[in-house]
Amino acid sequence: MSGALYRGRFAPSPTGPLHFGSLVAAVGSYLDARAAGGQWLLRIEDVDTPRNVPGAADEVLDVLRRLGFEWDGEIVWQSQRHGRYRDVLDLLRRQGDVYPCACSRREIADSRLGSSIDGGHVYPGTCRGGLPPGRETRAWRMRVPDASIGFVDRVQGPIGHNLEREVGDFVLLRADGQYAYQLAVVVDDADAGITDVVRGADLLDSTPRQIWLQQRLGFATPRYAHLPVATNAAGEKLSKQTLAPALPAAAGVPLLAAAMRFLGQPVPAEVERWSLHEFWPWAVASWSIETVPRRRGIVPAADAQCLPP
Repeated sequence: MSGALYRGRFAPSPTGPLHFGSLVAAVGSYLDARAAGGQWLLRIEDVDTPRNVPGAADEVLDVLRRLGFEWDGEIVWQSQRHGRYRDVLDLLRRQGDVYPCACSRREIADSRLGSSIDGGHVYPGTCRGGLPPGRETRAWRMRVPDASIGFVDRVQGPIGHNLEREVGDFVLLRADGQYAYQLAVVVDDADAGITDVVRGADLLDSTPRQIWLQQRLGFATPRYAHLPVATNAAGEKLSKQTLAPALPAAAGVPLLAAAMRFLGQPVPAEVERWSLHEFWPWAVASWSIETVPRRRGIVPAADAQCLPP
């Protein structure tokens, strides 16, 4: 893709400090954008207010700066875009694409339709034809088709899901009044003109839902590349919940080199002795998405996080 057309992004959530798994997504998205001569935008995905940790966003930004990342334009904060999400949800209401739902999680689980592709429960469509008598709206759901929504991922290959059978109608406005990730990310990417989304494979199963939303809203669909996520020995994604340690930004180039190796990029040992100013031009010139492992999760090498044992 021409660099003049390429617009990528990194979109961390401020739920805790930056850890190695987040760094992998940052490095992969950054190098893919810069290798194409494109732009790399930064968005703070703080739309899920209850999960935000005070000070975490500033800490993430500080680590990125200290590691030499340079982004284009102003940082976008989802918490400042609720009006835009409301307008898009209103449009979907007028189109008949969304409907109010009164179901609780317990009621959905009790329907016994089985687990959805992302570990939840397939929504049985209870409120599709209208709210049951005497029930009030808890959430707003997006209607999905009984059809396969597919795409070809640049790393993982062909992906497709029948949304009705594997997910069911999904939530865009939650019972607690929070806009759902699926809505926010689609609107944000479209408004920013994002052409390429390079992110972790933990979000791979969300992509068909996002493509369906894009289609109903008349938005362009970006190219997608889902990188393997860093996991612990139990196969759990590194996160605050799995006690992933914060990154020591002072580790500098060795830390970035570890992320590149995790992504299947050959990194000579001498590179780790370079300065950040030497490292980044070399890394951009060396980047090849074709060598990224076609796996959803990988346990990083023992020294990958550049932390003391």
